Amino acid sequence: MQPKDPHTHGEPDAQVASMDAKGRPVQIAWWKQMHVKEARWLEMTVIRVIRPHATNKERDPRTSWFVWMGDPHADIAQIALGYARRFGQEHGYRFDKQALLWEKPRLRTPEQFERWSQVVAIAHNHLVLGRDLVEAEWRPWENKHQRFTPQHVRRGMSKLLPCLGTPARPLQPRGKSKGRKKGANISKAARFAVVHKTPKPPNLTP
Repeated sequence: MQPKDPHTHGEPDAQVASMDAKGRPVQIAWWKQMHVKEARWLEMTVIRVIRPHATNKERDPRTSWFVWMGDPHADIAQIALGYARRFGQEHGYRFDKQALLWEKPRLRTPEQFERWSQVVAIAHNHLVLGRDLVEAEWRPWENKHQRFTPQHVRRGMSKLLPCLGTPARPLQPRGKSKGRKKGANISKAARFAVVHKTPKPPNLTP
């Protein structure tokens, strides 16, 4: 299947005509159980979204292609329409990385990174919930007439957190750690091969 060659598409498994968030018509079609030549055991759903109102420029294409890998019974039409929110989501990911240090820790296992991701998500949610409780702190060059962002809330959280208190007990000295036992054999951490992404996209075959 070649997205640029309509003769290779075949009949889609389903297609719907819907409306986007601004009430403009959108045509959505998808093909299920598609595979990649390099990984035929991996099933995916290929989605085509046609927006007749688009200008068909590089940043506003009339026809877009997406791949869904997840629940096969999911609402594909809603997934395709939800891609329009990617711009705002990308800003959220960037904020998590830059301000909340999402990618800074050097963790060894996927389970550790999953727990750290949950901690970052909790901190992000607290900033959203505290938007109306914190007095935003602005930099001299920032426009104070626009609605403040989570970054402004994060700067002002230092004034709110002391007022909330903490359920933790006061710190108590515990002395020095005894360290490792004599004769302890510390093994090296497991190493994993680096996964390189191929620059050329693979061809899709039904």
